[in-house]
Amino acid sequence: MSESEKTYRVIQWATGTVGKAALKYFIENPVTELVGVYVTNPEKVGKDAGDLVGLPRTGVTATNDADAIIAMEADCVLFAPLNMAATTLDLICRLLASGKNVISPAGPFLPNKWFPDETARIEAACRAGGSSYHGCGIHPGFSGDILPLTLTRLMSRVDCVEVTEIIDKLRNPMIYTEVMGFGADPEELLANPRRSPETYKYFYSSMAMIAESLGQTIENVTVKFEVSRALKDIVHPHGVVKAGMVGGQHYEWTAWVEGAPLVVYHFYWQLGEDLDPLWEEGEARYRIVIKGDPPLECHLMGGKDADGRHPFLGLPWTGLVGCTVVPQICDAAPGVVTHLDLGVVQPRGLVRR
Repeated sequence: MSESEKTYRVIQWATGTVGKAALKYFIENPVTELVGVYVTNPEKVGKDAGDLVGLPRTGVTATNDADAIIAMEADCVLFAPLNMAATTLDLICRLLASGKNVISPAGPFLPNKWFPDETARIEAACRAGGSSYHGCGIHPGFSGDILPLTLTRLMSRVDCVEVTEIIDKLRNPMIYTEVMGFGADPEELLANPRRSPETYKYFYSSMAMIAESLGQTIENVTVKFEVSRALKDIVHPHGVVKAGMVGGQHYEWTAWVEGAPLVVYHFYWQLGEDLDPLWEEGEARYRIVIKGDPPLECHLMGGKDADGRHPFLGLPWTGLVGCTVVPQICDAAPGVVTHLDLGVVQPRGLVRR
């Protein structure tokens, strides 16, 4: 069988926004054969996979029986739970030990010096099952490592790589808006950020990938957090932010090499533009700025909607960047597989007339 004819049996684990994008991909792509779907919502149990994403029926029924999923014959699982629960690593290891390759947009993102125990467990499960593991996403992942590193091919000297995530959460509402502290008292949130100062460790694999690919070693990472206040009451799909309360958040993580910033990640999350200060204007996007010679700037955003504006597609992209690498992960040698191990990924089955 030629590579162009080879197909892969896949399981989709969870069907939130990320999972639905992946499920639709697996159903429609001729390179993948959907054989299982795991769901957490009891209302989805027993439904056909096609019904979950508005496609024709597939004959594959959704289940919330993890043991049944682990017992299935499959080549790969795209593991996309909503939250990283304490049992998540156990499930990943069980899937790997059962002989299934695992691609996880939920992490852990490896290699990563901050997670030695998780790394050892995953590597042991890969050996037991003869399987491969790959953690990926849009950020951490594509916009924070593959994209900027690819762009450095256009540079003669790199001084600093800045990656900025900009999301207008008024136009692009997300269920965790309140959980993240929007609407909270500014001083209270500054003293107790909902996103831990240690969160950068989950993105460290992307930072290190850039630094090490440029022949450098990160010496330390510094963290900055600031908020902006709503200038008036801001109504959003999940509630109201009162005037004077937190309407915007900026997280900044800087990786230092030889006393200077080499990799900087910015996250600007804003509820509209009636904010003080208003750090960023314009639509949701990822912006890559590389300072050096010649200086470079690149913007990544979704195509225009019917209203002429660009939507934020970070969540579906998180699923799709995992889907498009299924053949390479399934065909890789057992163990943890990184973006660098994969080389230039060549997605299959995307061109369909």
